[in-house]
Amino acid sequence: MADELVHYDVVGGTATITLDSPHNRNALSAQLRRELSDSLAKAATDDAVRVIVLTHTGPVFCAGMDLKEARGAGAGDQGVNEFPKILEQLWTSPKPVVARLAGPARAGGIGMVAACDIAVAVPEATFAFSEVRIGVVPAVISLTVLPRLNPRAAHELFLTGDTFDARRAVEIGLLNSATSDLDAEVARFVKALAAGGPTALAETKALLSRPRPATPSEGFEEMIGLSAKFFASEEGQEGILAFAQKRKPNWVPQD
Repeated sequence: MADELVHYDVVGGTATITLDSPHNRNALSAQLRRELSDSLAKAATDDAVRVIVLTHTGPVFCAGMDLKEARGAGAGDQGVNEFPKILEQLWTSPKPVVARLAGPARAGGIGMVAACDIAVAVPEATFAFSEVRIGVVPAVISLTVLPRLNPRAAHELFLTGDTFDARRAVEIGLLNSATSDLDAEVARFVKALAAGGPTALAETKALLSRPRPATPSEGFEEMIGLSAKFFASEEGQEGILAFAQKRKPNWVPQD
């Protein structure tokens, strides 16, 4: 569709979801939110998809909520009420999600970056939690951003709204890397992620989000059960056999 704001393409096991609303810097308008959520749901349930890449057209990854739509609306009608669904879809997706930023992100855009499993940007990309500068609070995005960020940096950047660069974003945990060879770096991560077993990747994502037990001994019984189940599973047995036979497991996409 010519008027769609989010494009969805699957090639070689990778679903690429592209924000395409450059006229408003890929702001999170009602239409873009709806189409993005639909695309994420489609990728999550498509057996042909192993990895999701979230990217954009235009010079800006995402400027955050659409302020034109927010102007004059009451609390119950604000688009931010629908945004947690998208962050939850990114955070809990059974398929690993890679954010590809060829430009800046602001506010809610950073919330999406933080919700992805891997995030890569060009060195020129900039970031800012600009909410306080317009008299609002980075409340919803705090739930995905704060688990990623160094606490001292989070206090500084949330409270000042100052702009920071991709190098600082790597240092504080928002990005995995900043590189001029963006596509090669994304391809490297996609290939590495696709080498993992689909079910094992989904369970490992869930594991990473679980509350930690107070001591290792409190968690061993549950983790032994989980580990043993996967060693004995069809996927685990295929991986063990492939290792012994010095071949790729059957879930690895063909080159």
